[in-house]
Amino acid sequence: MPRNFNLGSISTHSLNSLKQPAVVVRIVLGLLLVANVTAALFAFHVFGTSPAELDASVVAARSRLAADQARLNRSRRLTVNVDRGRTEGESFLASYATSRRHTYSTIISEINQTSKLAGMNMKEATLAAIDPIEGSDDLGMMSLSVNFEGGYAQLIKFVNMLDRSPRFLIIESMNASPQPKGDVLSGTLKLNTLVKDDTGGAL
Repeated sequence: MPRNFNLGSISTHSLNSLKQPAVVVRIVLGLLLVANVTAALFAFHVFGTSPAELDASVVAARSRLAADQARLNRSRRLTVNVDRGRTEGESFLASYATSRRHTYSTIISEINQTSKLAGMNMKEATLAAIDPIEGSDDLGMMSLSVNFEGGYAQLIKFVNMLDRSPRFLIIESMNASPQPKGDVLSGTLKLNTLVKDDTGGAL
């Protein structure tokens, strides 16, 4: 005959087991595991995500990637242009700008030498104060007036040589008048030149 089971004793045994700390910890850990897995499933949109939604997400991600790549390429081109502009600017200043501490001697010496090569007779020269160039801390423009005397053909050659000067001389104005003694012109030439401050002070 089947044995009789004591349900009361089984229930009491089960309740006593549940009261043990190890069992309680296992139950709590199990509940936390289930909760974490459920949250992860919802976070990654496992439930309710259709193939069409997944395709749309992929397309959107590719579009963002393409836009980011385009911005990166533009930034790289801009950086290259900025570096090239800085290099060309430094090269221009090194070639054409005159050092402030040597401005007078350099410019006067070059104009005097040019006038001799052109067959002109250079007279007095007057230099004005350096005017700072707006937006720059170390660049300025200096004006100078040069008196000269010579023939018409020599004057044309003199002006052409100054126009091609490596010192970035700008001819602002020129006044010339004939003299009673033959084919001789005398006048004044006003020039501007670019000056770079290398003394560490403000222009």
